[in-house]
Amino acid sequence: MPSFGPIRRDQLLFYLRRLGFDGPYRGARHQFMEGRGVRVRIPNPHRGDISRSLLAEILRQAGVTRDEWEAL
Repeated sequence: MPSFGPIRRDQLLFYLRRLGFDGPYRGARHQFMEGRGVRVRIPNPHRGDISRSLLAEILRQAGVTRDEWEAL
C-alpha cells in the first residue's frame, strides 16, 4: 500500500500499472501511460523522488483518488 508522499519513479509506474494503465510509451519530451481513457505524462528519470505535489498532479490527471491510491 503506497503512502501519499514522495515516491520513486519505478514505484509510480508499478502502481499505475496495477490501476490499469499501460506503458510507459515514448512521447516527444516525456513518456506517458494510457488507461481509463486518459493519457498521463510521466516525469523523466532523475536522481530524486517524485514529490508529493507532483504525485498529486499525476493522480489528478489520471482520475485516481487519494483513497484509491492508498488502498492499493
